[in-house]
Amino acid sequence: MVRLRTLILEEILPPLMLFVMVLVVWHMAVVWTGVKPFLLPSPLKVMQTIWENSGKLAVGIRLTGAAALAGFGLSVLLGTLTGFVFSQSRLIRNSGYPYAIFLQTVPIIAIAPLIIFWCGRGFVGVVVVAFIISLFPMIANATAGLTSVDPDLLDLFRLNNASRWQVLWKLRLPNSVPAICTGAKTASGLAVVGAIVGEFYTGAGTNAYGLGYLIQFATGRLKVDELFACIFASTLLGIVIFGSVNLISDRILSRWYVPVVEYRG
Repeated sequence: MVRLRTLILEEILPPLMLFVMVLVVWHMAVVWTGVKPFLLPSPLKVMQTIWENSGKLAVGIRLTGAAALAGFGLSVLLGTLTGFVFSQSRLIRNSGYPYAIFLQTVPIIAIAPLIIFWCGRGFVGVVVVAFIISLFPMIANATAGLTSVDPDLLDLFRLNNASRWQVLWKLRLPNSVPAICTGAKTASGLAVVGAIVGEFYTGAGTNAYGLGYLIQFATGRLKVDELFACIFASTLLGIVIFGSVNLISDRILSRWYVPVVEYRG
């Protein structure tokens, strides 16, 4: 009970109060400046739009969230496996790492035609974009965690004639868990961004549309209130996915670290 109260007072209430303050300032700014609604609608107008379009937004969150989770899952799996491969040989790592950086630096608009050509428009193409955008943090963090092992521990394993598999499974993998969790947190947010960006170029369906398409549609019609509603839905989706990954990571990392009591002066 005490822990729940502390959680509410210290972690939930402060950002909630800040959010309310932002809404109040936003509303007062709109009222006092008399800005036109098609440039900046009031928070009440945005809330009304969210309520009126709740069905479309819910479907958009479901489609975009499914694509983001699929791309995120693939990036965690393949990124970690790539880190395993890179950790086994400096030559392999030096040969393959520049191509991993390519995934981080290439503009997605440049390869979108290839994705459409190979995967077609729709859900699969969106998943591929989300996967590409979220893959590099997993490769980078998994590789760093698997290679930054204490040399003394490596010498100890060699002295005991440990095989390469035993070193990987019993030393490198446990050492890499914190780094992999950090990469997963970063990748989860990028997967949501990637899914929305993917829907800009490859679409998300014919009868139902994701948040990326809804954002484009609202922009094309100059419906700023609907655009704000889509932004709110996208933010909510990102917070839910990142928060879930963060919670799972904290549970996993609780086995690696002894909790430190923060001093409050």
